[in-house]
Amino acid sequence: MTRIDTGVTATNGYGAEKTAPHVSVVIPCLDEARAIVACVTEARAAMDAADLDGEVIVVDNGSTDGSGDLARTAGAIVVSEPRRGYGAAYLAGFEAARGTYVVMGDADGSYDFSELTRFVEALDAGADFVIGSRMRGRIHPGAMSWLHRYVGNPVLNGLLNALHGAGVSDSHCGMRAFHRDDLERLELRSTGMELASEQVIRSVQLGLVIRELPIDYRPRIGRSKLSPLADGMRHVRLLVGSTPNPSRRPLPESRS
Repeated sequence: MTRIDTGVTATNGYGAEKTAPHVSVVIPCLDEARAIVACVTEARAAMDAADLDGEVIVVDNGSTDGSGDLARTAGAIVVSEPRRGYGAAYLAGFEAARGTYVVMGDADGSYDFSELTRFVEALDAGADFVIGSRMRGRIHPGAMSWLHRYVGNPVLNGLLNALHGAGVSDSHCGMRAFHRDDLERLELRSTGMELASEQVIRSVQLGLVIRELPIDYRPRIGRSKLSPLADGMRHVRLLVGSTPNPSRRPLPESRS
């Protein structure tokens, strides 16, 4: 069961509260003590500089290095999710989020949270789902292995585009933003890394307006939790098993 360690009562069923912030930054975290404080601080500073009312939610996914306590000290709301997995952590964070917009990003320092205002601006301008593109941005030296950059990511991204017509250049980029009120219709269920593909596929199926933004991708701090073969196979099963063209339900009236 997800535990929210904060004085603020989070809503279930993705319901809004009267005092809901404009932006919820959701960061999954498993043993990222070396980077989590900088990530939380960077996100809070970006929102403060842009005068955005926001919250930072860190989902502690079973850390043993004190990451949760460090995030809380840095000013984050900490959600404890015992079920291991990238997707499981995000689903817990989405449930706790109260903002009109949700911004996603990793806890390892690889994404520049000072860029989150660009994602918010794109949503304000009419996008429904904004995804960063490392491929069209700047990949810093040492940030991505040759195998991931020139084999793994292009193959999975090409398969997703071919089967589902997403037309994106970097479907596995972890820095994203979307309208929280789309969560119920997205019906995300994946508990592993394949959540990244599921979110893109479901957004295409629902006819959401998708926009890409070139971003910087920095070397991660600390040890990677990726299992390339296992994670890749789960992505492939999801891509092949998802229905390409289901009926599309209309957008909420306020955004039609």
